[in-house]
Amino acid sequence: MADKAGAPARAWQRMLSGRRLDLLDPSPLDVEISDIAHGLARVARWNGQTGGDHAFSVAQHSLLVEEIFAQQVKDPSPDARLAALLHDAPEYVIGDMISPFKSVVGGGYKAVEQRLQRAIHLRFSLPADISEKLKKEIKRADQVAAYFEATVLAGFTISEATQFFGRPRGISADGFDLSCRPAKAMQSAFLKRFSAIERLRQAG
Repeated sequence: MADKAGAPARAWQRMLSGRRLDLLDPSPLDVEISDIAHGLARVARWNGQTGGDHAFSVAQHSLLVEEIFAQQVKDPSPDARLAALLHDAPEYVIGDMISPFKSVVGGGYKAVEQRLQRAIHLRFSLPADISEKLKKEIKRADQVAAYFEATVLAGFTISEATQFFGRPRGISADGFDLSCRPAKAMQSAFLKRFSAIERLRQAG
């Protein structure tokens, strides 16, 4: 819904936690994991074009990427695992824009996404900008997850998925949960995994 005609320009969103998050200048102090989990569990991957009674949410995708990442990277640190879990966290505010539309919109979307990602990282004591090596490792896991989702849930042929995401090697979709699950269940699962990783970070 558009804001009222003549109302002051607004670049913030009121979150259910009570925080007011400014999209143009996001503060780490306005980032809450409860808002992230709630939002990601209600944002559909693939514009909702997946089979099943529920959307395949960004929260479920994030859990899948972190699980794949932990299998592909030898002894990942808890910080690295948290970065993998939060790799799409800005989408709790800006939604999951599919790649074809990102290319139409251009760089403005990416700038907003990067500012949000930095604020999220700082909120949870991660570097604002993670290393290029870690970015590539997370991206590799992300593309494996996208391939599995595309072929199992989103109607892509093997050749289409291979063209856009690459064919995974040495890993199969069989070992992962790709069923589309309810939003509240995925919200809870995301928070549970976040808490488990935080315990590992504190123990270290």
